[in-house]
Amino acid sequence: MLSKKLIIAMMFFLMLAAGGAVAGGDAANGEKLSVDCADCHGEDGLGDEDVPGIAGMDAKKHAKLLADFQSGAVESEMVDYVEGLTEQDIHDLAAYYATLPGS
Repeated sequence: MLSKKLIIAMMFFLMLAAGGAVAGGDAANGEKLSVDCADCHGEDGLGDEDVPGIAGMDAKKHAKLLADFQSGAVESEMVDYVEGLTEQDIHDLAAYYATLPGS
């Protein structure tokens, strides 16, 4: 039988591993997910006169904004576009758009 210390250590390790995956964001996966975003923000993420640019946006700020849209903390029509995203998807999208040159 596993000792209590070993179980706690394993749980701690798993929490760190899961947190690291979300915190980092996978820009390659974010690029795949960005297809829907491009409909409004453009292929280059620069937006236009009606839609703000998101290219070059700080990944942490972008992820927080997307999460705020999703939770309703910030009211926006974006809620319809982010409702199906996981926390990991949000971080992946933010990581991808952070790699693009901004305006």
